This record gives sequence, C-alpha cells and structure tokens, in this order.
Amino acid sequence: MSKIIIPISNGFEEIEAISIIDICRRANIEVVIAGVEALETIGAHNIKVTADCKIEDVKENDFDLIVLPGGLPNAFTLADNEHIQKLLKEFKVSDKYIAAICAAPYALHKAEVLNKDYTCYPSFEQKIVPENYINNQNVVKDGNVITSRGPATAMEFALEIVKLLKGDEIYEELRQGLLLT
Repeated sequence: MSKIIIPISNGFEEIEAISIIDICRRANIEVVIAGVEALETIGAHNIKVTADCKIEDVKENDFDLIVLPGGLPNAFTLADNEHIQKLLKEFKVSDKYIAAICAAPYALHKAEVLNKDYTCYPSFEQKIVPENYINNQNVVKDGNVITSRGPATAMEFALEIVKLLKGDEIYEELRQGLLLT
C-alpha cells in the first residue's frame, strides 16, 4: 500500500489538507498527518486537526510521497522547520515524489528541491522564482515534484497524487465518483 506524509502546523489551509487526506484515503493510500508544532493543530479558519504523530518521529524511508498543504503561517513554518527541510531533501535524494499546494511551494524552494516549472498561489511566485512560475495550469508536474495553486484546485491536485500512486483506473473512478469534470 502506498503511504504519504502530510505535515501541518498552525494556520494550515483546511480545504487543501482535508481534501488531500480524504481523496487519498478513498484511493486506499495510507495517509499519516504529522504535527509540526503539536499534535493538535488549528487551521487558518479555526478547524482543529489532531495529527497521528510529531514531525520529529517521521522517517523518509517509511513514505512514498510528502505533501505540503498551504495556508499562513503554515507555509512559512514548514519552510523554517529543520525537520521538514531535512525530509524534503531526503525525499529528493531518494527520487521520491514531493508535492505542495498554495503557498507551500515556498518551503520546497527554501529546501532547494523545487524543480524548474511550478505553480503556487498567485503572488507567492515573487518569493520563489517568478520566471519559472506557470500561471495557467492548476497542477504542474515537473519530474517528481507536483505543485498546485490553492484551495479551489485541491481536489484536482489530490487526484493527481492518486494517479501517480495508484494509476489511471483508480484516478478515473475517483474523479467520476467525486463529480470532478
């Protein structure tokens, strides 16, 4: 069974994190939520989520993919956290998938694991590499790095993760079942 890690800290974007968790679990992907600051984390819109573990307990070799949801200050916390930065670099060296949505590609940039082409929440490209920003695609895949724009693109982003880990058939079943056109 494929297994992914989703680190979150206070101010995470709930639509993004929960959409990814829900859709991946529907595809029978094991999802582990890692608290960066504490096990109980409060999202940008005051929704509390209890993580499965602390980020310090996460080992790269236990997972196939790491996904960073956006939201503020979550994206900055992920970019500044030594455990997240170390994990991102380990995933890159191991040639595993790395994904981030909204403002979180900034954390990938800071870890120097972001490939050339990416997308993110509009205006955040100014903190990354503006000339490589793709503004007309909801999801951008460049090698093993997948990025997306924001809350409205979270389902499409999560389904891309499903496609990568479970294949086209499961992707298509879920897409149709979710009524995503």
